[in-house]
Amino acid sequence: MELDRSDLTFKKILRFWYPLAATWIMMSLEGPLLTALIARMVEPKYNLAAFGVAFSFALIIEAPVIMIMSATTTLAKNYFSFLKLRKFIYSINVVVTLFMLILLIPQIFDFVVYKLISLPQEVADLTYKGIIIMLPWPGAIGYRRFYQGLLIRNHLTRRVAYGTMVRITSMATSAFIMYNLKLDGIIVGSGALSIGVTIEAIATRLMANKVIKKIKNTSQVDTQNLTYKQIVIFYYPLAMMSFLALGINPIVTFFLGKSYMALESLAVLPVVNSLVFIFRAVGLSYQEVVIALVGEKHENYSVLKNLAFVASSILTFILGVIALTPLSALWFLKISGLTEQLAHLAIIPAIIMIIYPAVTLLVAWQRAVLVHSSKTIHLTLATLAEVSVMFIILFIGIKYLGMVGVVAAALAFVIGRSASNVYLIFPLRKVEK
Repeated sequence: MELDRSDLTFKKILRFWYPLAATWIMMSLEGPLLTALIARMVEPKYNLAAFGVAFSFALIIEAPVIMIMSATTTLAKNYFSFLKLRKFIYSINVVVTLFMLILLIPQIFDFVVYKLISLPQEVADLTYKGIIIMLPWPGAIGYRRFYQGLLIRNHLTRRVAYGTMVRITSMATSAFIMYNLKLDGIIVGSGALSIGVTIEAIATRLMANKVIKKIKNTSQVDTQNLTYKQIVIFYYPLAMMSFLALGINPIVTFFLGKSYMALESLAVLPVVNSLVFIFRAVGLSYQEVVIALVGEKHENYSVLKNLAFVASSILTFILGVIALTPLSALWFLKISGLTEQLAHLAIIPAIIMIIYPAVTLLVAWQRAVLVHSSKTIHLTLATLAEVSVMFIILFIGIKYLGMVGVVAAALAFVIGRSASNVYLIFPLRKVEK
């Protein structure tokens, strides 16, 4: 359904936004569900740690494809642009899958997990299984985000949500089947993720059929059509931003492996992140909303900015209520299934990360305006600032202050993202003018 962008109001934005927010929220429920299952299986501490490590590797390898949805939403203006972008992303999909395979070469894998991260052998062996199972993950992510961007550009955000419903259903079904088969927790977690995202990718492609036919029939030959050089110039900073942002996960894992209460921190961090990500998901979904609705001349800039501040305040309040009240014990003990020791350890980092969803939403709004203005280089620089600050905090906190690893990680995530937010203020002011 085409949205009238004239006289844009909070109500109109929310009507466009809620399917995308629902999509991200549904995806955010994957983590709590899978970690809750793993926590209730044999050797939960080792399997939770391995799941967190394997997932962090999968995230950094998929980094080059993460922003393809924003690229498609911005650049797929006609059928010829669509074809160029499709070839571009398919090529990237092949490359990231090859990188996943390279990581599985025993000599390379052993160097990374033993020499760099210092994982216990029990965790390393389980991690290897998880990465093998997640081989389809990066390619499937790139494939479905490409077609999701096409749906968003054509104001079909509900179809994106439908695809995610398919993903969650298939993921949960496969997870419970494997859980009842008494497989290792890492197999349950990694297998369910791979199955879910692969089925979602297929469903999204099918739902995009009519859109593809429509733009094919309405496109005219244009000498100004998109070129591969233009795509690379536009997308390279976005890919670098994603690589830097997701690359911090193995770095965090590296520091946690050398921290005080290392194994406990490795087990707890994915559980805390899963809770916080439910709220961060709302902010992450706002980026495509702003790109699609801000207007060619940024005529809707102010109303989108105001909604970003309102929504960030609400997210902070709700997460604060959970983290600062007995609801936190309910979440970590009863829902997540952690032991009392691990649940107690999770509370402090959860409190530290109360404002993390808010700064994530504000950064998403800043990034979206700059992407729409083709000022993508600033996203890379902002992420470089974020990663640098995080590295410094982790290094000082763990090496010199002897902090519990998961607490240092929580501080690094929040302060690092805030640094990115501060940096983006300055290029954004130029766009406002």
